Amino acid sequence: MPRYDFRCRACGSTFEISRPMARSGEPALCPDGHDDTVRLLSTVAVTGGSAGSPAASRPSAWTREQGEHGSMIDQD
Repeated sequence: MPRYDFRCRACGSTFEISRPMARSGEPALCPDGHDDTVRLLSTVAVTGGSAGSPAASRPSAWTREQGEHGSMIDQD
């Protein structure tokens, strides 16, 4: 279930609520009972990859530009 971050305008506390995506736009009460809250934008960091992913199986730009003996091709 997705988690959503909120900030209370009354007391300044930030808190997190887990709820279904269908209810993502509903207002949230602060843990202290205040109802003047705003939903914060969350960021997600994605790193790495797996050997089976399309990006991992595709040759990099450097590999495609290598010559027959592994040296870079002169593109001038």
